[in-house]
Amino acid sequence: MLDVRHLQVLRSIAQEGSLAGAGRALHYSQPTITHHLAALESHFDARLVRRGPRGATLTELGEALLPHAEAVLDRLRHAEAEVRELAERGTRTLHIGTFPTAGALLLAPAVKRLHQQGVHISLTEGELPLLLRGLRARELQAALVFSQPGDRLDLDDAFEPHPLLVDPLLLVMPRDHPCAALDRVPLIELRDTAWVGAADPHDPCDRVLSWACAQQGFEPVHAMRTDDYAVVQGLVAAGTGVALVPRLALGAPHPDLVVRPPAGPDLAREISVVVLRSTAAGSAREVVAALLEQAALVKDRWAAAGR
Repeated sequence: MLDVRHLQVLRSIAQEGSLAGAGRALHYSQPTITHHLAALESHFDARLVRRGPRGATLTELGEALLPHAEAVLDRLRHAEAEVRELAERGTRTLHIGTFPTAGALLLAPAVKRLHQQGVHISLTEGELPLLLRGLRARELQAALVFSQPGDRLDLDDAFEPHPLLVDPLLLVMPRDHPCAALDRVPLIELRDTAWVGAADPHDPCDRVLSWACAQQGFEPVHAMRTDDYAVVQGLVAAGTGVALVPRLALGAPHPDLVVRPPAGPDLAREISVVVLRSTAAGSAREVVAALLEQAALVKDRWAAAGR
């Protein structure tokens, strides 16, 4: 029968590069390390570690086992932390990340429901790269993220995505702009106009804009970049340029602006909540259900405004 210590020894040998190093990392004697490794290799009836004068490396079979061992150990670590916290505080803590616009309109209203169900929220706010790093490092158990429809986020199978809503991208321009009177604005009409874009040029919204403009034969030129959508509106109202802004981020538009959909194919970003599969099933279900409920309310408001 497999022992958790066997998996810890395998992982530590892979990390430290020797049995002696694994012993120091785990505070085990070398005979103890050798015993656990021998038991693990006996269980699989196969050599998992290759030993030599310069240290130890995993065999092909050891490399195949390693990610499964890491997943088991990671899940046990989360389970221990959650149960201890529940025992000590009488409540579960869920570590959630969000980007600002989703935090305001999706997560904040959902937090009340989660608190009523005995789930305490530890919140991390940041832009998409920060959230993805937090998920990969297992510092976050769930995060609200966005991507272009159809894009795969750079996350492994340890995470389960749940789509919440498709957030349309809309053109924001000064009220006196020559295209402001149009119901839908062809992007080609903006080929000589400066743009206000995201601080990160690889932001999914900017990538959508670049793709759409390329279909019209030009590349948008960015005069300013910022991740604060209030600043975006202020810059556009001041005549710095035009911008492509997610509907979720618009709030109450600046009085000197007009908001128009671009002509042609709909441009959008997809907002999802990504949950670490090793998160306790009850907590994961509760956060997904609360966010789906709030996303449905947002979509209903958009539909009513459209009517």
